[in-house]
Parts: sequence; structure tokens; C-alpha cells
Amino acid sequence: MTSNPELQAIHTTAAPEPVGPYNQAVLAGGLLFCSGQIALDPASGQMVGAGDVEAETRQVLANLLAVLTAAGSSPNRVVRTTVYLADLGDFSRVNAIYAQLFGQGVSPARACVQAAALPKGALVEIDCIALAG
Repeated sequence: MTSNPELQAIHTTAAPEPVGPYNQAVLAGGLLFCSGQIALDPASGQMVGAGDVEAETRQVLANLLAVLTAAGSSPNRVVRTTVYLADLGDFSRVNAIYAQLFGQGVSPARACVQAAALPKGALVEIDCIALAG
């Protein structure tokens, strides 16, 4: 398999290492495609929050922010997010924390779905697409 010069992998130690054959983000054509983040502590690789969806959401957003920053982007350049919840009953609690990062200016377009299961037993996962740099 050959490398594609139009694609740039983004990596930072300030976010968790991928748990599979993917990148934390890929820069392509002026857009940054960020992989879904769960509440993994970047230093230990362990889940954060002990089942507290609010603590997990804060870590998820910190991880996503680290990837955006590594790519030279920022939350106000995010155009689309997808929020995956293990329980849609957590929607309002997750939404309140999400709004702290994405509630300024033009909020990103978003989908929110309940997933049957998320990696490592996570309660929340969020991915995004942003404008580069």
C-alpha cells in the first residue's frame, strides 16, 4: 500500500494512542477529520470517570481538543460532530458540558445517537470534522 501525499496523519501524545489501525485525525483538502475520542487518559491509557458520564465527557472533550490543537485547529473551527451515547438518558448532562466547548459563536452541526456499546465500555464518544489550521 502506498502513501497518499494529499493526506496527513495527525498525532499528539496529549491525546490517547489509537486502539486500532487508525489515526487520531487525518488532514485532507483543508478539512480535519478527527477520530472518535472516548475517556481514555493519554498518559495511562486507562478509562477516566469510573462510570460518571460527566467526568467521561470532560475527558473526551479534552482529548478532542488536544487533537484539534495538534493539527493547528480549534473548537471554533469545528463544523460537524457526532456524539455517541451508551444511554440517551444522559443527553442533557453531556450536552451541558459539550456546550462549554462548542457553544460559542456558530455551534457545529451535530448528530447524537445511542449506541448499543462503545469501545472499552465508554458511556460517551465524540468525533468531529473541522476546518484545518
